[in-house]
Amino acid sequence: TVHDRKRAGCGGAAPAPKVAAQDRLTLGFFQRLFTPTEEKRFVDGIRALNEGDHEAALAALEEARDLPDAAWMAGLIRLRREELGAAKAHFDHALGRLADLGALFEKYEIAAQASLPITEDIFAHILPRERGTRLALLEIAQIEGRHDDAMAHVERLMDLDPTDPVVLLSFAELALDTPGDRSLMDRVVRVTVHVENETPVDTVNLLYRGRALAALGLPDAAIDVFTLANRRRKDRPDGLLHQIRYDRAVLYHETGQRARARRQFERIYAADPGFEDVAERLGIENPGRPNTNSKRI
Repeated sequence: TVHDRKRAGCGGAAPAPKVAAQDRLTLGFFQRLFTPTEEKRFVDGIRALNEGDHEAALAALEEARDLPDAAWMAGLIRLRREELGAAKAHFDHALGRLADLGALFEKYEIAAQASLPITEDIFAHILPRERGTRLALLEIAQIEGRHDDAMAHVERLMDLDPTDPVVLLSFAELALDTPGDRSLMDRVVRVTVHVENETPVDTVNLLYRGRALAALGLPDAAIDVFTLANRRRKDRPDGLLHQIRYDRAVLYHETGQRARARRQFERIYAADPGFEDVAERLGIENPGRPNTNSKRI
């Protein structure tokens, strides 16, 4: 999404007049004479994007791809098309020119923002900065199964801000690919120790914290975390809440609390009969029958 940046007035002066993005992006005759060709194409690309013509926008932006802002926007378009190789090349170029990234957006007073999927129902907003660029590259690496590259981006992001909840979520998700790595599980527990259940991203982080505790052989502590995660339900996706209750029910069962486990599985089944293997656990569905409605967080 590309939109105007709101500008506040200075002191007691009247607010600066609002200028439509398309007007700022229409270069006058003499301005075009003195504007470098690549910058003209960047402007053309952003204007086309504002007008909804993604084909023209991509063509113009890729002609100006040496400019990091143009490469960043082209990377977003390619990523949304799932053209991952081209998207990665654009974001890599933008990452290599961090000192200039955002300069043209600033010059033309245009704010660029995009959304990346964090889970099936939760999205993170990114800007043309190092954080946003690395999150995009992290998304591409995860889709392509390049675990080490994804973790390298996460480590750098944690250096930038070790409290960023989206980054913590990404780290925990990657770490839990290898739950048998006790040092990684310990690290997940340590970096999420101060997470409170304020936002949907926090809730996912608590889910991962609970899973790390369970992987370390601490089921009672994990159950406590899942219970905390389950307390906030407003704005939380149903699938996320079902997953938290499912993971807790599994631990109830494993720790001998069979009645509690069954109550949880029954409630999940009543809300979503196809979730995970709850029907099988309740003796409703035959083992081995494919479950096409399962959701994973």
